[in-house]
Amino acid sequence: MTYTTQMDAARKGILTPEIRTVSEKEGMAPERLMALMAKGRIIIPANKNHKHLSAEGVGEGLRTKINVNLGISKDCSDVEVEMEKVHLALKLKAEAIMDLSCFGKTQEFRKRLVEISPAMIGTVPIYDAVGFYDKNIKDITVDEFFRVVETHVKDGVDFLTIHAGLNRETAEKIKKNERITSIVSRGGSLLYTWMQLNDAENPFYEHYDRLLAICEAHDVTLSLGDACRPGCLNDSTDACQVQELITLGELTRRAWERNVQVMIEGPGHMAMDEIAGNMMMEKRLCHGAPFYVLGPLVTDVAPGYDHITSAIGGAIAAASGADFLCYVTPAEHLRLPDLDDMKEGIIAARIAAHAADIAKKIPGARKWDDAMSRARAALDWETMFNLAMDPDKPRAYRASSMPEHEDSCSMCGRMCAVRNMNRIREGKDIQLQD
Repeated sequence: MTYTTQMDAARKGILTPEIRTVSEKEGMAPERLMALMAKGRIIIPANKNHKHLSAEGVGEGLRTKINVNLGISKDCSDVEVEMEKVHLALKLKAEAIMDLSCFGKTQEFRKRLVEISPAMIGTVPIYDAVGFYDKNIKDITVDEFFRVVETHVKDGVDFLTIHAGLNRETAEKIKKNERITSIVSRGGSLLYTWMQLNDAENPFYEHYDRLLAICEAHDVTLSLGDACRPGCLNDSTDACQVQELITLGELTRRAWERNVQVMIEGPGHMAMDEIAGNMMMEKRLCHGAPFYVLGPLVTDVAPGYDHITSAIGGAIAAASGADFLCYVTPAEHLRLPDLDDMKEGIIAARIAAHAADIAKKIPGARKWDDAMSRARAALDWETMFNLAMDPDKPRAYRASSMPEHEDSCSMCGRMCAVRNMNRIREGKDIQLQD
């Protein structure tokens, strides 16, 4: 039997190498995995041209995955600098990398990224279109938009962010419902501009079947973008956001009819008490499709610390049903992140994802924590470092302030509760004073 996409294979009962890999990584029986894939509740983004991919699943019952954004731009066009970021993202175990390149040698960078990365790769083709054609956004034709999509797909990217839900109906909602921050999605703002200047429908909505044909031919997953995601707390869960989500749900069903895998992108900035409701609404309106969220950022007043505001929201979102978290760095809203910013953002996102997996009772999630707890109880510092999400930082902290006794730390010293309880349980005396 032959198949076109991972979803098609799952519906036909074909155990692909990618499905087998995800089954083994997640400890989920292949039959259950394929049943959920057939319904669209789990995706395995895996372009046929991405030869070094180590497949990952995203969706119901699986570990929460994280994504790292990077890429070259007009202000920062050094490919080698961005490749350093790629290596860091892979070292820190990000499951996905989104190449947001929009200027310069974008194809060279994209091809190198696909060639070396075992992580799944995503792109936003409309970012690349302006630099690719060296044209103003108004003058890019529908065919030219689709040629960029085809180029990205042939280069081997596993998923595409396409803001197909921003149609004329949603655009009218934006005009009638005042927001503080309007459209903050870069891709969404570019498409809205193109639509307004050309008095035309969104080409990816109007010619959606053409987009599906491209994705089906190369087994590329659609990440249906949230052009109307809220850019501040005030704008969350408004008519624009909800209208777009309804449209994305309709587009999801159309994609599934072609065996094209789909995930839905979501907010954004949002108060904590709205997050769970938004996750439920997405799953309902989009028929259980995996949900990919940026944040949500739970307050607007912490520039320089938005990896923390994002991790708070991300943990709540993932515990409430989100499947995929986009990292946010301390540089969010301020500048392109450097390597240090990236590390902080990745670790914060991984903390959020893992905390949510514990809450969702993902099989095996707590084993890691239990192993760390046993190492702490034994004051086994080397094992603690090896189990740490980021081994380098705790090693450096301990080395910077060594205690008098190796089995304690410089905070409690001889008064260390764990040290003293261990000694008492072993029948030993405790001397707190010299």
